[in-house]
Amino acid sequence: MRARSGSLAGRLIVAASLWSAVALAVAGIILTVLYRQTVETAFDARLNVYLQSLIGALATQEGPEPTDPGNLGEQRFEALFSGWYWQVRDPDDGDILLTSPSLFSDYLDTTTIRGFDGAEGVRTAALTGPLDQALRVSARTVTLQEGRRLDVLVAADAGELDTQTREFGTSVALTLAVFGIGLILATTIQIRWGLRPLDRIRQGLADLRSGRQARFEGPFPREIAPLAKELNAVLESNQQVIERARTQVGNLAHALKTPLSVVINESRSSIDPSGEKVAEQAGLMRRQIDHYLDRARIAAQSEVIGTATDVKPAVDRLLRVIRRLSQERGIDITGTVADGLRFRGEQQDFEEIVGNLVENASKWAENSVRVEAEVLPPAEGDEGARLVVRVDDDGPGLSEAERREATVRGKRLDETKPGSGLGLSIVKDLVSLYDGDFKLLRAPLGGLRAEVTLPAAP
Repeated sequence: MRARSGSLAGRLIVAASLWSAVALAVAGIILTVLYRQTVETAFDARLNVYLQSLIGALATQEGPEPTDPGNLGEQRFEALFSGWYWQVRDPDDGDILLTSPSLFSDYLDTTTIRGFDGAEGVRTAALTGPLDQALRVSARTVTLQEGRRLDVLVAADAGELDTQTREFGTSVALTLAVFGIGLILATTIQIRWGLRPLDRIRQGLADLRSGRQARFEGPFPREIAPLAKELNAVLESNQQVIERARTQVGNLAHALKTPLSVVINESRSSIDPSGEKVAEQAGLMRRQIDHYLDRARIAAQSEVIGTATDVKPAVDRLLRVIRRLSQERGIDITGTVADGLRFRGEQQDFEEIVGNLVENASKWAENSVRVEAEVLPPAEGDEGARLVVRVDDDGPGLSEAERREATVRGKRLDETKPGSGLGLSIVKDLVSLYDGDFKLLRAPLGGLRAEVTLPAAP
């Protein structure tokens, strides 16, 4: 399992999985080692029982030479090369005195075991027997009543130990594997559940950005609640700053427009030749003030978090108004806007953009104006989807050079048409403040196409 780059849940899951795998592997090894030690101890205890039985049988015999004590209660001592053997040897001259029937004519060579001879008490060792069997040996040197010394040995197939240990290890591995998978699944669920409040924070931020809500709504866990509270405080502070900026812009506009109007009126009523020049410059000052006050207002509004506008209702309202204004000319103004389209920004800004474009198109149109809007999926590098609005007319259109001049503030290509020459430049300023795009193209109807691209809200 790989953690995706930047995925906190993935990193926690991988770390927990690695730790669980290492811990379970070590636990499995320790359990297997302890089990083998337990099995070896029990195996040696069983061999020691047979060894004591063999010694007891030899000690009760009469005569100078030991005789066959039988199978010691274990039938495998009689089965040929069964892996279970006993043997009696003279420690002084090394002669083999007695062997179990399972050895047939063979014997066990204990001289190959380093340190086995001469040791006191019961000795345990490993030995290779007939047919290359791995044997575990338990032996003891005893002195009988007549003073006769004998090496007594019992051996059993050590393969049983390996088989039992291997089977146990397999069972442990399967059990721990199932337990490990369950542990990883439980850890994954726990981490996903524990990090779910972060998903709610992420969704809340997306809702704020798209305008679906204006603040974080809880409840949140104790660890996350302070973060949500601080974010809400930042949003409220931002809104207060915007409101103060709007108020200051309005106050400034009111404070400057009235004196300028007085200056313009006085200069126009003056008989002095310079009065007309003063009125002209004062009018230019008023347009510049309007321009920069509008930019300040728009810049403040475009930074408001969580503002979204439904496109279709806004376009429908504008078209109704402009249809009434163009009723005398008989201009057919139609709109094709799907339901559910949303603009990520202020409603009045959107209406000013579209209103200026439709109003400009209706002035130049011969018969019809067409308004279209659609949402395009985000292109590579874009943060979100884009809203595209197109306004076409069937008027005379503009040349490429005229299209470039049309967006210059105050520039009027035809003085016979009403207006101030500010409409398209206002659209350009508004669109740029929303990081959008504004183009003037050749329309399919034959006239001018005004196309704006703006951020779309989900």
